[in-house]
Amino acid sequence: MLQTLYNIIAQDQWYVFAIGLLGNILFSSRLLIQWLLSEKSGKSESPLIFWQISLLASVTFLIYGIFRKDLAIVLGQLMVYFIYIRNIQLHQSWKKIPKILRIITLIAPFIIISYISWFNNTLFQSIISNDQIPMILLIWGSIGQIIFVFRFFYQWIISEEEGKSILPLGFWIISLIGSMIIISYAIFRKDINLLLGQLAGAFVYSRNIIIHVRGKGLFQVKTK
Repeated sequence: MLQTLYNIIAQDQWYVFAIGLLGNILFSSRLLIQWLLSEKSGKSESPLIFWQISLLASVTFLIYGIFRKDLAIVLGQLMVYFIYIRNIQLHQSWKKIPKILRIITLIAPFIIISYISWFNNTLFQSIISNDQIPMILLIWGSIGQIIFVFRFFYQWIISEEEGKSILPLGFWIISLIGSMIIISYAIFRKDINLLLGQLAGAFVYSRNIIIHVRGKGLFQVKTK
């Protein structure tokens, strides 16, 4: 892992690592906020800021996946992007965002993908057929991403039924399963950014499962 990090910096690819690190910081911060709020309330919370940070982190990690030429990461981010937006809508906060910013947010993934497919075809081809990733490993990583994507479709369906943004128990169980797969994928890929992000996530997923089962959090204030 450390040798991989050294090679990235030595090959003047430090900016790729920096983009991935920023994405990880954003993803980890959303989980940290959600976890602390859940521990305080004694139930699994779905705060607005969780989805706002998710949206920003998704764009960042999409760019990282493109530079890493990792199809599993790119597809994973594209498939959940609009679910983040829908949850912001369920929080009744989407229309509070300036219209021009909403438009940019909606078209951002299309602009990024259009650019690499039309104007940088070499990069596009290297993403969809990266010889550095064995097919069996790509399939394994894609399975992890599919499970990760499914958790948000599951969350979205449940939230639509409830008429509000929620993070049900099933969401966290699916998250933990997907995380274990992606952790193993990151180890084989020697992807430090992906590994660190998933290790932090696995802890939060586990705590949310415990909070759901026990119905109380570590920082919950007892009411008389």
